[in-house]
Amino acid sequence: MDINAIYTQIDLDLQGISSPEGLEQFRLKYLGRKGVVAELTSVIPTLSKEERAAFGKLANALKNKLVSLIEEKEKTLLGSAQENKSSVCDIGMPGIVRELGQLHPLTRITDEICDIFNQLGFSIVEGPEIETEYNNFTGLNIPLEHPSREAFDTFYIKDYAKMLLRSHTSPVQVRAMKSGKPPLAIVVPGRVYRPDAVDASHSFMFHQIEGFMVDKGIKFSDLKGILEIFAKTIFGKDIKMRFRPHFFPFTEPSAEVDISCIICKGKGCSVCGRKGWLEILGSGLIHPNVLKHVGIDAQVYTGFAFGMGVERIAMLKYGINDIRLFFENDLRFLKQF
Repeated sequence: MDINAIYTQIDLDLQGISSPEGLEQFRLKYLGRKGVVAELTSVIPTLSKEERAAFGKLANALKNKLVSLIEEKEKTLLGSAQENKSSVCDIGMPGIVRELGQLHPLTRITDEICDIFNQLGFSIVEGPEIETEYNNFTGLNIPLEHPSREAFDTFYIKDYAKMLLRSHTSPVQVRAMKSGKPPLAIVVPGRVYRPDAVDASHSFMFHQIEGFMVDKGIKFSDLKGILEIFAKTIFGKDIKMRFRPHFFPFTEPSAEVDISCIICKGKGCSVCGRKGWLEILGSGLIHPNVLKHVGIDAQVYTGFAFGMGVERIAMLKYGINDIRLFFENDLRFLKQF
């Protein structure tokens, strides 16, 4: 038998082995009682005395080589089996708990407020955070000499004349009234920006919700009724409301809206400054000049508008005393909501 041919065949057979069963068949083929090595050994007695020693040495080397190859292949197959086993999902093992996220308290309050007004017939509209000076100021009857138009009160965008980061959500009021015709009933949630020093009650970025309604015959009593429904839905039916005269360039008459303190029930405490009242928003009837700027006849149509800080509402509702907590991403704080 040609031993070199046997070695070649061994290499070919080993390449095709991919399982312990295949390796066992290989072992029987070459080392079994009727295998290749046994056949070689059976030939030895028929050889001359001179040939026996040399042939026996070659047969023994082949046998040792086969044993070594089988052991190596066995280790390779065992390693592959362990690797495959580790990659298989063991459904009996304990799982890895992945915590579910939840809505941020500001998102939760924004959704709650918008849902209240949506049920009252208001549409929800959003607008750009980069605005024109006209929409942010001029169109809202805010004169050129007003302090809020100064660079230290507004984030103007360098190299872009008349462009700025909106300081309130009211510019969407101008946009909506320009693009649509009365009757209009809209609430506008969104981020706004003012260069305020950050402290417990101020931030350079915060959230507002603007709301307005324009139609024939809109009166201040309509505004009061809408805001009463809103306040009692958010803070509870037992709260009291009051409107204090105020001044806003874009409304006339204007009023600040207060509710009885939800902590002391109006008796006076440290939260309300011993006054028994908490300010929640500003409001008023839309100034005729604003309607004129957007092309609506102030002799035919009237309207009201209101605006509130989302952080302010959330702080009052949840008893939070520092606005910075909303933006620190501290899970110990956020998991409470």
